[in-house]
This record gives sequence, C-alpha cells and structure tokens, in this order.
Amino acid sequence: MGPKAILGLAGTLVVVLLVLSSVYIIPETHRGVLLRFGELVETDIQAGIHFKVPVIDQVRRFDVRVLTTDLPSRQYLTIEKKPLDVDSYLAWQIRDVDQYYRSTGGDEIRARSLLSSRVDNGLRDEFGVRTMHEVVSGQRDELMNLLKTRVTEATIREFGVEVVDIRVKGIELPGSVSENVFRRMATEREKLAQEFRSRGRELAEGIRADADRQRTVVLAEAFARAEETRGEGDGVAAQIYADAYTADREFYKFYRSLEAYQNTFASKDDIMVIDANSDFLRYLKDPMGGN
Repeated sequence: MGPKAILGLAGTLVVVLLVLSSVYIIPETHRGVLLRFGELVETDIQAGIHFKVPVIDQVRRFDVRVLTTDLPSRQYLTIEKKPLDVDSYLAWQIRDVDQYYRSTGGDEIRARSLLSSRVDNGLRDEFGVRTMHEVVSGQRDELMNLLKTRVTEATIREFGVEVVDIRVKGIELPGSVSENVFRRMATEREKLAQEFRSRGRELAEGIRADADRQRTVVLAEAFARAEETRGEGDGVAAQIYADAYTADREFYKFYRSLEAYQNTFASKDDIMVIDANSDFLRYLKDPMGGN
C-alpha cells in the first residue's frame, strides 16, 4: 500500500471520527442541554438525533421520568409538643430542564438533597400545627396534598422540578415515649378493668341478695300453704274421726284400742306392768269389749 493510500485511509478515518463525535442521541426518557466551553447554549433538547461541534460542545442528558427518593427518618413535634418519628418518600420529575441545570448543575444528588430539605421543612411546619390524631389518621391525606401543592410551587420555580407525590410510610413514637404511652395505656386499661370488676361484683351481690329474698319469700309462702293444707287435712281427719265415732262408737273404740295395742307392743324388748283388770286390756280379754 502506497503513501497516498495510507493518507487517504487516515483522512477517511478522521472524517468518520469527526462525524461520529458531532452526532449525539437523546433517548426518549431523557432531555438534554448543550454546553459550549462550559456555557449553556441550548436547553430542553428533545429525544432524537442531534449534532454538535466536536470537542468544543458537550452534551448533558437528564432523566425526565418520575423518580422516587426515600427521605431519611426525621422527628417532628405536633402542636401538643409530642415527638413523632416519621418515614416518608417523594416522587418527583424534571419539568424545566433549563432551570433544573441552572439550579443544580445537573447533579441529581444535589437535586435530591434540595428536595429533601424542602419536604423536611414542609413536614415540620405541617406537623407543628396539627394534633397527633390528625397527623396519624384524621388528616393525613389532606396534609400530604397540601404539602405537595405548597412544595411543588416552590420547586418548579426554583429547581424546575415538579413534586408528583409525597407520602408518609410510617409514623411511630420514639422509644422512650412509646414506653411511657404503653405504660399509661396499660394503667388506664387496668383502671377500667377494675371499674368493670367492681360493677360486676356489685351487680352480683344485688342478684344474690334478690335471689335470697325471693327464696325466703317462696319458702315462707310454701310453708304457709303447707301449714294451711295440713290444718285443713287435720280438720278433715278430725271430722272423719268424729263422724266415724258417732256412727258406731263401739267399733270406733275397738279400732282405736287395736291401734294402741299395735303401737304399744311393737317392740319385743318393752316390758309393761299393767293391772290385769285395766280397761286398756279389756279387748284382749274379751273381743266384744265386755268387762
């Protein structure tokens, strides 16, 4: 290969390198800025193929998709001066590439730091005017929406960045406060349990007293009815005895004497000393009751 061929090949190679170095591509998910000797000459370059001056121009590309940033856990005070440990995150997106580059130098880490500082100050202000109940459950969504609107207005103006969303991942009491709260809750629950036990014992005593009273009344009424029934039975029996006696007095005397003999001689071990001529033994001597 001759010198002319070598020079031609070298020239072709140089031209190809110059062409390649003058062409750049911006992906669909990015936007770019063009710097010339470090000075910003073109901003918000859209996706596609573009040209630049080799060596002199420099291209910076920035991701314009929605990005998320986990914020470090911070402690905020509520309006009641109660501390809360808060974990949160934010979603953000570059809206103004020119302003974003001018304010952050195109450094994503610096952008995240600036946004985190803004959100941190916003959360501190919002927590400081609300109670613990409001920030934990009552007004959390309202708080987040209000904070997002307020922060976005400032970040678009200052950094060219829109805050798409701010969310609290978790709210917890600090360790020492949690122990005190749990201890107080346990004390309150124990106090409540004691009140319920006292009420239960009081109700139980009332129920027992009422049951004893009802039992006494029922027994008294039953005894009265039993005595009344027994008295009526005794009266009827006496009447029957009287009727039987008046119907046949001799048979009645004989029947009563037999009952007396049965009761008297029921035990073989009994010993009786009775006059043989006693009226008690007259039916033993004569079934007709003669003397």
